[in-house]
Amino acid sequence: MKQTIIILTILIFVLFGCATGSTIITGEVRPSIDPSEVRIYLEPPSQYETIGIVEASSDVEFSRQSAQDRVINELKNRAAKIGANGILLINTGSQSGDMVGFFSGGMFYAGTSEKIIGQARAIFVINE
Repeated sequence: MKQTIIILTILIFVLFGCATGSTIITGEVRPSIDPSEVRIYLEPPSQYETIGIVEASSDVEFSRQSAQDRVINELKNRAAKIGANGILLINTGSQSGDMVGFFSGGMFYAGTSEKIIGQARAIFVINE
């Protein structure tokens, strides 16, 4: 019985693992583009315009890399919606969350949650 509850809990985390985020418009919004066309920049290109700031976070379930991938995809999705063809990463990292747990068979199973976070400028690259 305990194993069944643990497995169901894990499946719920896997099925509902997603990223959330926000967008702050600071410049001229352009028509939306496909997120696959949004490039990631660590250094500013030679000529660009800032459209806004995008932020995203995702819970770490089993893999930090999976959570990081969801964060990057959410940043790109948010940037694409406002017409940005690039994101200039400002900040990435992790954040400890609340303690989560459940009772089963008179035992309490607990652990702390962790989030991967990211922040970027949504930019329109004119010249690399």
